[in-house]
Amino acid sequence: MQTSPDRHEYPAHWEADVVLRDGGTARIRPITVDDADRLVSFYEQVSDESKYYRFFAPYPRLSAKDVHRFTHHDFVDRVGLAATVGGEFIATVRYDRIGADGTPASAPADEAEVAFLVQDAHQGRGVASALLEHIGAVARERGIRRFAAEVLPANTKMIKVFTDAGYTQKRSFEDGVVRLEFDLEPTDRSLAVQYAREHRAEARSVQRLLAPGSVAVIGTGRTPGGVGRSVLGNIRDAGYTGRLYAVNKALPEDQKELDGVPAHRSVRDIDGPVDLAVVAVPAEHVPEVVTECGEHGVQGLVVVSAGYAESGLEGRERQRALVRHARTYGMRIIGPNAFGIINTSPRVRLNASLAPEVPRPGRIGLFAQSGAIGIALLSRLHRRGGGVTGVTGVSTFVSSGNRADVSGNDVLQYWYEDPDTDVVLMYLESIGNPRKFTRLARRTAAAKPLVVVQGARHAAAPQGHAVRATRLPHATVSALLRQAGVIRVDTITELVDTGLLLDRQPLPAGPRVAILGNSESLGLLTYDACLAEGLRPHPPQDLTTAASAADFHAALSRALADDRCDAVVVTAIPAVGEGSVGDAALAQALRSASAAAPAKPVLVVHVELGGLAEALSAAASTAPAASDKPQQNTPSAAPAAEEFPAAEAPEDAHLIPAYPAAERAVRALGQAVTYAQWRRDAADPGKVPEYDDIQEKGAAALIGGLLARGQGLTLGTDETCDLLGHYGVQVHRALPAPTPDAAVEAARTLGYPVALKATAPHLRHRADLGGVRLDLADEDQLRRSYAELTDLFGTPEELRPVVQRMAPRGVDVVVRAVIDPAAGAVLSFGLAGAASQLLGDTAHRLIPVTDREATSLVRSIRTAPLLFGWRGSAPADTRALEELLLRVSRLVDDHPEVVAVTLEPVVVASHGLSVLGASVRLAPPPVRDDLGPRTLPAY
Repeated sequence: MQTSPDRHEYPAHWEADVVLRDGGTARIRPITVDDADRLVSFYEQVSDESKYYRFFAPYPRLSAKDVHRFTHHDFVDRVGLAATVGGEFIATVRYDRIGADGTPASAPADEAEVAFLVQDAHQGRGVASALLEHIGAVARERGIRRFAAEVLPANTKMIKVFTDAGYTQKRSFEDGVVRLEFDLEPTDRSLAVQYAREHRAEARSVQRLLAPGSVAVIGTGRTPGGVGRSVLGNIRDAGYTGRLYAVNKALPEDQKELDGVPAHRSVRDIDGPVDLAVVAVPAEHVPEVVTECGEHGVQGLVVVSAGYAESGLEGRERQRALVRHARTYGMRIIGPNAFGIINTSPRVRLNASLAPEVPRPGRIGLFAQSGAIGIALLSRLHRRGGGVTGVTGVSTFVSSGNRADVSGNDVLQYWYEDPDTDVVLMYLESIGNPRKFTRLARRTAAAKPLVVVQGARHAAAPQGHAVRATRLPHATVSALLRQAGVIRVDTITELVDTGLLLDRQPLPAGPRVAILGNSESLGLLTYDACLAEGLRPHPPQDLTTAASAADFHAALSRALADDRCDAVVVTAIPAVGEGSVGDAALAQALRSASAAAPAKPVLVVHVELGGLAEALSAAASTAPAASDKPQQNTPSAAPAAEEFPAAEAPEDAHLIPAYPAAERAVRALGQAVTYAQWRRDAADPGKVPEYDDIQEKGAAALIGGLLARGQGLTLGTDETCDLLGHYGVQVHRALPAPTPDAAVEAARTLGYPVALKATAPHLRHRADLGGVRLDLADEDQLRRSYAELTDLFGTPEELRPVVQRMAPRGVDVVVRAVIDPAAGAVLSFGLAGAASQLLGDTAHRLIPVTDREATSLVRSIRTAPLLFGWRGSAPADTRALEELLLRVSRLVDDHPEVVAVTLEPVVVASHGLSVLGASVRLAPPPVRDDLGPRTLPAY
């Protein structure tokens, strides 16, 4: 820690763990006086060339004066940060505040010189880029707005660190030195660079875990059984392509093998690198194992051991210590309390999990926070989807357990660019960083489907999960995820159903569905299910129970060729009798017709036709051919199989999923239709419009003056109207009416007709309770209404009545914006009234909202028809409503100090709208970690 002469206490909040370019981790922290020996040791391991680049001259060793200067900081004008691995320095960065003449200075000087030094062995890992992000954030916190750096022209690596950072900069050359100056205010480009680096680093860190070149299972019992021994056997039996080791400190010294695998008493005894360690020892022995792994250079850990945060407070502290300990050595952790990981790639074939059977290789990425749910998902996929049939496989599987370190966000980073994964399925019990998850989900969903089911929706997150506080209800979070392109489903069954359809079939071009089959009743059930899902089904085509395979082939071919059809659902029931269609023949007929029109999805709903489902799941090459052994004319035979050409498709051709119930098939299709529409919309997301009458600077000055009064406040009526007015939102004046005479005077000021409203909390915005009187045309009506209200509800002091000029009649709506500490700024919209609140009929969008998003927001509530002329009423001015939404979005986005806005009610008339009530709350803006430097969640 710093000594007493220092001006500021040690800034512990600057400490952070970061993922580097190669997937390893490092800890960044301030340098203190206690680091003198570490600094000297670090400097001794730096090459002479790097020292020359740093000091512009030969500088073989640091003097005592240098060590004192580089370890004594005031954390304001002089700051030094170090990146450490294993407690030792691998890189340093420092800034010194300077004045206009380049000499040392203090505030208000806002420029500083910055310099780096990276150990040669760690150059190329992105350490300097990470340090630049963190030292830049520190400088901004201390009032520094600009960095200057002098670099030798030959030091191209360091010049690239500065130029690639994305900041606005100037470059000059003088006296043989390149001088770089750059502003520290984040720009769109600097954020894009930061996100890209974050993506590469986190994806690489997961790739190192899922595709290790060598694995050690630590805690393999000497006798069969037990977790460690089971994992060892599963890895071996899966045919893992790398080097596998068994580790147990209780093994006899002369035992060199266990279950045919090289065995050792410690990781340290292994001759060669170990990329991944699976830890299956009791929790109290894990720290010793982590130390051994860290000292041996292990890159990552899968901790299946239990006894951590899921077991209570003591376990939570044990979990925190585990994460801190592992990160000290640059290791990432899956777990603890994890089920394990699987990679079916033929290049890896890793089953480092408790699953006794490896799922089929495929193109579905699977993530589950719960081991039990992970088992269920793997089981359903392994046995052909739990009733949804077809050859279905997994590319990679991750069960994160308590997700103390590696989370769904990290795995999303990996799957986004993984060429072996086409569809992502996730079971989440909590979202630790909703803002980041939404950002990553939007990017992933634009490239491949992302299907999510969330457990613990109506309860607290599991004890083992670190979750950021959010004030948003689950329904709102779900709506925001859907806005980001996430396919939100409610059950594990729906997760599998939807995932299998997306894995096997193309996306539908629209909601129009053809239905055909040999059962009229099943066709009608499918038709009703389509309507319930918001699809547009054609009348079912009944082929009758006498339909042959040729009839199915012809009907499906016609449907797929119809330009008015976007998808086809085929229904099939068993047919009994001589000449009835066989399962294999029907499957071949459907597959052949589908292969001729590969751009449209085909689904099958079958009832007790296991043979058909199995046949549909078979590869095209296994379909019966004319040269096959002749079959008998039985119900299961396929006499017409040779009539249809085999679907000569590549091995990864679309297979037809078969569902045991119409509702399941149609629900999956509905999700696919919605997602396909989102993909089309995402290609042109719209723009955030500019409005000439917005006075951003004037609003900023007003907000600054108001916040000077205190940390947070709800604005008064005049202040609210003034602030909203800067953004073109005009609020109708409401004058207080504490007495009948005051009400009459207010009406004269505003002009008749007027409305008289009670604004007491229990009556506000509740016209259904009778606290509002409208269209009062003169003084007599006003006085009479005033007396009625006071007779019914109490004294004026209790009612808090106000008088407001009447607005044109229309549809009453509510517009809200709030800044949530976890999810960010959210804009909400719905119709006013108890019915909408009771039904939860409110739509949400993340701020900033584009013009296209505002349009969809207005139309996305169930009661939207009331705005568009329902039952002959006059259509409301939705263009004016969309503009209001965009202006509120701009206000909150431009001024994060505006933490809450409510406009209620807003009356949307046929022409224009009237904002009759408004409230605004100001507070210091919440810290946005997505704009700060990259960092892993703190523990």
